[in-house]
Amino acid sequence: MNNLTIELCERKNKFIINNLYPLYLHDLAEIRNVLPNKYGVFEDDEKYHTLEQQIPVFDIWWEKEGVLFPYLIKVDGLPAGFILVTTPPYLFDNCDFMINEIFILRPYRGKGIGENGVREVFNLHRGKWMLFTTPTDKNLNTISFWRKTLSGYTNNQFTEEDKELNDVGFSKVFKFNN
Repeated sequence: MNNLTIELCERKNKFIINNLYPLYLHDLAEIRNVLPNKYGVFEDDEKYHTLEQQIPVFDIWWEKEGVLFPYLIKVDGLPAGFILVTTPPYLFDNCDFMINEIFILRPYRGKGIGENGVREVFNLHRGKWMLFTTPTDKNLNTISFWRKTLSGYTNNQFTEEDKELNDVGFSKVFKFNN
């Protein structure tokens, strides 16, 4: 594997995650059957006319140090994706940590980057974990990714269930303790 690094993204570098985020929303649109608004921005709200207007929504990730953890994934020094980790009160189901969002750029998929990245993040935070994803046929690759990754990381000591999550909707929920 190439040189993989996981780093907490500093405020001065938040523009990198902001640059990657529309690509993440584009990928989600295919899975969730979502179209962009009339301005070409993947947001339900018509108040977002540009990606620049969308950016302040993510500032919270750099305003809640020690509570929200925006990790940048790099391969050979280049951005390859991100993992956004939340702690209470920004999660569900009485867990300590939750992967809120994860994104790997397409050129890096299928190469172990995502799996090794999340393992590294799991090792940085010990406790009760939860993550969720869309439980549809269009998302089978992601579901398979999580089953494989969690099976290896936890020695099959994880749970999986389909349930309704507040503000998210019906989801496939994975939980484990590390």
